[in-house]
Parts: sequence; C-alpha cells; structure tokens
Amino acid sequence: MNSVSALERPAGYERRWWILAVLCLSLLVIGIDSTVLNVALPTLVRSLHATNSQLQWIVDAYVLVFASLLLTTGSLSDRFGRRSALAWGLVIFGAGSVASAFAGTPNVLTATRALMGVGGALIMPSTLSILTNVFPAGERARAIGVWAGVSGLGIAFGPVVGGTLLDHLWWGSVFLVNVPVVVTALLAGYLIVPNTRDPSVPRVDAPGAALSVVGLVSLVYGIIEVPSYGWTSGRILAAFALAVVALGAFVAWELHTDHPMLKIQFFRNPRFSAASIAVTLVFFALTGSFFFLTQELQFILGFTPLQAGLRIAPIALVLAVAAPTAGRLVERIGNKAMVAAGLIVAGYGLLYLATTTTRSGYGHVLVALVLLGAGIGFAIAPATESIMGSLPVEKAGVGSAMNDTTRQVGGALGVAILGSVFSSAYAARLAPALTGFPAAVARAGGQSLGAALAVAQRIPGGAGQALGLAARDSFVHAMDRAFAVGAGFALLGALVAVIWLPNRAAPEVEIAAGVPAGVPTEEKSEAQLVLSP
Repeated sequence: MNSVSALERPAGYERRWWILAVLCLSLLVIGIDSTVLNVALPTLVRSLHATNSQLQWIVDAYVLVFASLLLTTGSLSDRFGRRSALAWGLVIFGAGSVASAFAGTPNVLTATRALMGVGGALIMPSTLSILTNVFPAGERARAIGVWAGVSGLGIAFGPVVGGTLLDHLWWGSVFLVNVPVVVTALLAGYLIVPNTRDPSVPRVDAPGAALSVVGLVSLVYGIIEVPSYGWTSGRILAAFALAVVALGAFVAWELHTDHPMLKIQFFRNPRFSAASIAVTLVFFALTGSFFFLTQELQFILGFTPLQAGLRIAPIALVLAVAAPTAGRLVERIGNKAMVAAGLIVAGYGLLYLATTTTRSGYGHVLVALVLLGAGIGFAIAPATESIMGSLPVEKAGVGSAMNDTTRQVGGALGVAILGSVFSSAYAARLAPALTGFPAAVARAGGQSLGAALAVAQRIPGGAGQALGLAARDSFVHAMDRAFAVGAGFALLGALVAVIWLPNRAAPEVEIAAGVPAGVPTEEKSEAQLVLSP
C-alpha cells in the first residue's frame, strides 16, 4: 500500500526512479575520475616526473577545493535550484577534464584538477539533495543505498577504464573519458529532473564560505608538507595556526549570523554529528588505501596499468553490492550496529594489508580488498541516511553538502596523513642504501619509489640491483606503517558509532525527516525504515 497520497507527493515523484538513474550517472563521473587518477599516478611519475609531494597535491587539489566549496554550493543549490547547480557543475567539471588532459607539468595539472573540484562541489551535493526531495521517507534509505552503491561502481570502472586507456593512449585520455558522461547527464537532467529549491530562499553566507575555505586549505596544506619541512618548521606551524584560527572563526560566525551556511546546532543531534564523523573516517580509510595500492600493484607486483585496474576493481564491486544491501538491513539491525560493524571489518582489512611483505602476492591484496569493500559498503549507506534523515527535506542541500564535505575532507586527510606517514618512513628506511651516492641522486631516490627504481636502472651491476631491492623493501615497509595508522582511524570510527550514534531516530524527528503527518501506523512500516523507535 502506498503511504504517500497524491497531494503529498513531491515534484518528480512519478519519475523518481528515472531521476535516480540520472543522478547516479552524474555521480558516476566523480567516482570514475577519483580512481582513474590513482591508476595513473605511476604514469605521471614517468611522464611528468612528479614527486611524491606533487602526486599528493594533484590528488588533493581537487579534493581540497571540492571539500572547501561544498557547504557553499549546497547553500547555493537550495537558494537557486538544485538542478541548476547540477548542470553548472557538470559543465565546469567537463571543462576542467579537458584542460587536465592537456596539462604539461605537475603544477598545471594541479590547477586544472582544482577547477574540476569546483565542478564536483556543485555536482555531488545536488545529486543527494535532489534524491532526498523526490523520494518519500519510506523509499529514501533504499534510494540512498543505490546512490552509495553507484559510487562504488564508479570506483570500480575507474581503474579498468583508466588502465585500458593508459595501455593504448597517452595519460591525458583518462580525463577525456569524463566528457561523454558529462554530456549525457546534462541532457537527461534537463529533460526529467525538477529544479527544487528551499522555499525560504536563504541568503548566501559569504563570510562563512571564506573562513571554511581558508581553514581547510591551511589544515591539509600543513599535513601534506610535514614530511618536506618537519613538524617544527615555521611554515608548518603557521599553516596549523591559521587553520585553528579560521575554523574557530567559522564556528563563531555560524553561531552569530542569522543566515548560517551550516547551523552548528545540527551537531547537537548525534544522528548528524556521529554519522558525519563516521563518514569522514570511512573515506579516510578508502582514499588513503587507494593511494598506495595502485602503486604497489604496478611498482612491486609488476602489473601494467590495465592489469592493476582490473585487480583493484573487486573492492568497488563488493562495495556496490554491500551498500544497497545495507540500505535494506538497516531496517532490522539499525544504524549503530551497521556503521560500527562496517568500520570494524574495514579496519581489519587495513590491518591485514599492514602485514604485506615484498614476497606477498596478489592473493594477499585480494583478501584485503574484499574486506575493505564490504566494510565500507555496510558503513556508508546507513551513515549517509542518518545524516539526511536528521534534517528537514527543505535543508537537503545543506545536509547533502555536509555529508559530502565529510567524505571529501576524510579523503583529503587520508591521502595527506597516510601520505605523510608513508613519506617519512620511506625516506628513513631507504637513507642507508643511498649513502655514498651523489646528493642529487640520493635526493631523487628518496622522493618516490619510481624515481629510486629509475636511478637503480642506470647503475650497472650489483649496486643497481641492491638499490632497487632496497627501494622496494622501503616502499612496502612504509606502506605497512600507513595502513596500520589507517586501521586505527577506522576502528576509532567504529568506537564513535558504538558510543554516540543512535541505532534509530526518536519518534519526534519523523516530521523533520519527511515522514508525512497523519499516516496510519500500519502504513508507516516502510516509511520508518530507519526512523522507528
């Protein structure tokens, strides 16, 4: 029996599953792009001579701009229309993809990736806020499960598509693959997606946007550059100090202004705050692990980009199955149990990866990928639903922006923190093997495994072989350290869920979460998928 009467049906209700298909296609381009780039990292080392720090900035420039603008773009989409925000995001993302394909240096590629981040910041929150508005509460958890599952499929398609392109074309083709997807999503969105907006028409919070951007940029910049300058460097201390001041001022301003970009009071609801922390730590583990896995498969196990892409795909395929399944299981098990169990499984997968040696084969990696995919899939859908279900539907732009901000900040910090742990451990482990080499050679070898192997190939005889073996051993040693740290953060997220995340919403939040008032009890069973007391 349908629990939503004709008068209560939102705009686009009749086309909601077709609209979900368009939203998932728009989301797919972001998922593909994130893992396409990871597969291409070793190629960028060879083609653009990028260092470890430059590789991190090529990844984090996109993520940092994305994360910094999400709250602003979510607010703008609520004000001016969510379909309009989605369309502009697709246009900017497509333009940035074309520019990235023809970038000639690591610095230019970093800038064009930042432009793609602007587009992504408009696309991703629009997809989730449109979904929240066109689906009634009884179907929303299921739709979010599909949405999260498609995000996993994008992650799976990225390495395979990227590996195929890198085996046959130049590295820029991994960005041009976004263009046909963007064009298709633009046309389909114009035809069937409603342009919903917040009827209260909130004003734009320009000071809040500026403070959040300054704070996040300073924080992640400091973390990324710690291996290069050291924790006590004036540059690093200044970056962290600016981050503390700017983010503190952001919180103070949001509490003071009458049109906040993000109502700090939302964090009083543990379904919002605890779930946000969980999402942050889920993507910390996922993005940080991908940064190393693609390099291990190519530099250590010797796979081509396509072979590496095919062997990375299981994590996303498992995630794509686990996320929709979690959307259904949460009705019986609840949010707390699902999120905590998912993070525990993901943490164990990372701990298993932390036992990798130079003799470990692909079977070792495959077991960890299955654990990671299952754990992340089971955690992310219930956590996302918890965030979206804690807010009224007219604030869907803000809610989806917060959800996506936690995803992107978690990803950026995963690459930055785990990358910093890795770089420090790699350089320290390899330093004795570089003793006696010219300073320029030693410096190059200590910056990345690709550079060290290139140096080793130019050195004849046993000395070159010894350096190559030492570089591979140092890479695996440093990677294990990073995975162990990542596992700790995943298990911390599980602890947060167990202590603070409610298993189900309180009855009084039904109306705020979009359950229609006056619906008979027997018709609420589906609507209360994750809301029943």
